[in-house]
Order: sequence, then C-alpha cells, then structure tokens
Amino acid sequence: MRKNKTKELVLCALFVALIAVGAFIKIPVPVVPFTLQLLFTMLAGLLLGGKLGALSVCAYIFMGLIGLPVFAEGGGFAYILKPSFGYIIGFAVASYVTGVIANQVSNPGYKRLLAANFAGLGIVYLFGMVYYYLMSNFYLGTPIGLWPLFLYCFLLAVPGDIVLCILGVFLGKRMIPIIKSNRA
Repeated sequence: MRKNKTKELVLCALFVALIAVGAFIKIPVPVVPFTLQLLFTMLAGLLLGGKLGALSVCAYIFMGLIGLPVFAEGGGFAYILKPSFGYIIGFAVASYVTGVIANQVSNPGYKRLLAANFAGLGIVYLFGMVYYYLMSNFYLGTPIGLWPLFLYCFLLAVPGDIVLCILGVFLGKRMIPIIKSNRA
C-alpha cells in the first residue's frame, strides 16, 4: 500500500514538472500562446486517472499562484486577473474528465482515448473563452465581441491543440499499460 502511494506521489510530481516545462515550450500566437501544457495535462488524466491527474494540475496551478513563474507568462496571484487564466482552470477540470472517461475500462482503445481528449479539449476552450470574455468585458474594460473571441481564442489555436490531442492518444495508448503495470 505504501509503495503505491509513493509511486503515485512521484508520478504526480513528474506531471507537475512536465506541465510547467510545457508552459515554456510555446509558439506565440495572438491572444493566447500555443504551449504544450494541454498535452501534459491530458496525459496526466489519461495516465494517472481523473483524481490524480487533476491533483497534478491543481498542484501546478497552486505553484503558479504562490509566485513561482511556471505559467506561460510568469506567475503570482495576480495571474487570475489575466483573461487567459480560464484556460489554466480548464486544464484541471479537463484532466479530471479526460482521466475518468479514459479509465472507465482497464485497457482503453484509441477511440475512447480520442473521445476523452476531445472532451477535455472542449472543456479547456469552454472555460478559457468564457473567462476571457468576462475578464475582458467586465473587468479590464477592453471589450471583445463574440466573433473576435471565437476567432482569436478558438479558431487560431484549436488546430494545434487537435494535433496535441491526437499525439496524446498515441502516447497514452503506449504508456497506459506501462504505468498500470508499474502501479500494481
């Protein structure tokens, strides 16, 4: 029992580190930078399950909010005032949902993993776009309309994230049996 807890702790810490590193592997695009955070948050859900995956992402968020510069544009509590913070919140929820969907069976197939990743992607964009809209229009005083929001916060970013979802499926399919055999 204790050995299992240690492995879970190490895996969670590994994903916290991967998500932090993924924030700095970025391609600058307007509004929200394209990073590898999505890939690592989805893999956390796929490989660790919903609870541990979300816990890893929450630990990452906590680290950023207490001031460690682990987010794509720094860190600190004031980061919650950035319109893009909604995507970070979405990562935690998406990791949980991705993990729950994928791990309903012991050896998920490609279709289940893809469905889990796309469900997670939808959650990330839902949280991100709603938060961006609310922060821009009601807090920052820099209103953004629905079409520009859709264009800059979805259309420009989603093609790369779809590729990350597909990459996550292939990585997850190969790594789930390894992780599960080592967790026993």
